[in-house]
Amino acid sequence: MGSRTAAAASAVLALLTLLTASACAAHPAPSADNVVKAATRRLTDDCLTRRGLSPASDGQRVADALFGTGRAELSVRLRTGFVVRAHTDGCLAAAQRRLYGDQDRWFHASVVVNNLKPEAARTGRPLAEVRAAHRAELAEWRRLRARALTQATALLEGGDITRPSTTHPKGNQ
Repeated sequence: MGSRTAAAASAVLALLTLLTASACAAHPAPSADNVVKAATRRLTDDCLTRRGLSPASDGQRVADALFGTGRAELSVRLRTGFVVRAHTDGCLAAAQRRLYGDQDRWFHASVVVNNLKPEAARTGRPLAEVRAAHRAELAEWRRLRARALTQATALLEGGDITRPSTTHPKGNQ
């Protein structure tokens, strides 16, 4: 390769590198939260569609399909005294099983982790102390969240993701 050709190739490479870097800076990668939210939305929308519903359908029918009906099967009593419950038969539950792998463990960990500040305020303890007391739940939350991010990324990129069982305690829905 001559010196002119090498110089031209070097200039083109430098220009491509600059353009690639500026394109990446102009469109930063979405946050992990946004990736998981987008995948959850896609899964719940697909589920509603399979049930013959759309966001414009009757509000109660959509809510029942999305969140489930009947007695809530999952329950966590927080140290603040509040009890949080969830269903296992709605479209959201199916999306959580697919992304997190275990809806029950995700529900428990996420409810506890999302209520650390209220627990600290209610008990008058520093947040760091409350977080230390819930080290196991925080570790489980991080592990399940990492799995969900991997599954969500694959789903949104059109890849085939591992499909855990979609069965739930209320049977086929």
